[in-house]
Amino acid sequence: MENLENKPEKSKLIKIIAPILIIIAIAGIYIIKNNQEKGAIDNADFALEATAIDLEHLKSYGLPIIIDFGADACVPCKEMEPVLKELNEELRGKVIVKFVDVWKNREAAADFPLEVIPTQFFFDKHGNPFVPKDPKAMNMRMYSTRDANKHVYTAHQGGMTKEQIMAVLKEMGVE
Repeated sequence: MENLENKPEKSKLIKIIAPILIIIAIAGIYIIKNNQEKGAIDNADFALEATAIDLEHLKSYGLPIIIDFGADACVPCKEMEPVLKELNEELRGKVIVKFVDVWKNREAAADFPLEVIPTQFFFDKHGNPFVPKDPKAMNMRMYSTRDANKHVYTAHQGGMTKEQIMAVLKEMGVE
């Protein structure tokens, strides 16, 4: 008689525990999946500060790229620091934002036509130099090769506000 009385209680217990275990399994899968995706976005390629720039590797992500060459001890560069940090955090996974201190890492800027700091270089999601509709209005400099006159860099010299950078990114198709 004791066995028959416990059977309904076991059935109720299974009906309660089974959905709880399913919910825990789903939550676990969700957490693991989000951490894996976040890990892919949090890798060193998406870190703000860089000691070197492998432009071809960065282009392989298929994201717009901003590279700011400056220095920790440069006043206009210091003014841009919070803007770059904010953009790097807000747009991670949508845009690659890099900062290179050229006083500490001179060789990192060797392949770029750097004349003053800060200077920002912009590349679209295809890895091509950004081509603004009105370069003069955005204070952009367009660099081309002498031999083939191929456009290789688009740069802005001097500091930029978050609004100015966002305007460039919006023109590049970033929302």
